[in-house]
Amino acid sequence: MKHAFAAITLGIAAAFGPPLALAQETQGQAADADALARQLANPVASLISVPLQLNYDSGIGPTGDGDRWQLNVQPVIPITLNDDWNLISRTILPVIHQDVPPGGSDSGLGDITQSLFFSPKAPTAGGWIWGVGPAFLLPTATEDNLGTEQWAIGPTAVVLKQTEDGWTYGALTNYLVSVAGDDDRADVDALFLQPFLAKALGRGRTATVNFESTYDFERSGWTVPLNLMYSQVTKVGGQLVSFAVGGRAYLERPSGGPDWGVRFVVTLLYPK
Repeated sequence: MKHAFAAITLGIAAAFGPPLALAQETQGQAADADALARQLANPVASLISVPLQLNYDSGIGPTGDGDRWQLNVQPVIPITLNDDWNLISRTILPVIHQDVPPGGSDSGLGDITQSLFFSPKAPTAGGWIWGVGPAFLLPTATEDNLGTEQWAIGPTAVVLKQTEDGWTYGALTNYLVSVAGDDDRADVDALFLQPFLAKALGRGRTATVNFESTYDFERSGWTVPLNLMYSQVTKVGGQLVSFAVGGRAYLERPSGGPDWGVRFVVTLLYPK
């Protein structure tokens, strides 16, 4: 499986290479790419998308010699409730391969995180966009070391603002607590907090910085990676796609946690 993930990485990197005929784009096509990039920067936009997010992390385990490949399949599906409200379904299905000496290798599925955001279709009078709802952790891991063996539930929320000059800033959060599961495994009691800032660069390009921070109340410790990303909306054949690449450094991590990583993302776009 590790070789398969490596092949995916090389394929994404190759696809992300030179933008497809940007010099030949019409002004209208560039505007469409910018509009899609703006929607992608909004976690509760009314846009069907399927991000395939490949992460590599290094420095894992007690010896610091371990690494992990994790492919997150993250479909985002907006559902119209009425003239004023949408329900945004965001799912994260991890597929993982990790080598953590001296424990060895594990490959398989991780736990699914499912979030549902009830979000007004129109921003507030001040231009703020928001959504709230429940989040769920489902114990779908196929190996003990790849999941928690816990069912967890809690609230999730997002708030953001998008400016006319191309800035998007805001934060997404959830708080998950165990409600059932294996009594021999540690409970889930974790706060996730993701402040983000994105700048549209024109022609469907975006630069993004975020902190995907998690505080584990069971272990009383933070994990704080700083992510820097660059993305490009384009078209491959008849399919609208966003390619993204970036890296991260862990500003805070528990004992045995990773110290740096890289990320590649291919997002399939299905605008209405």
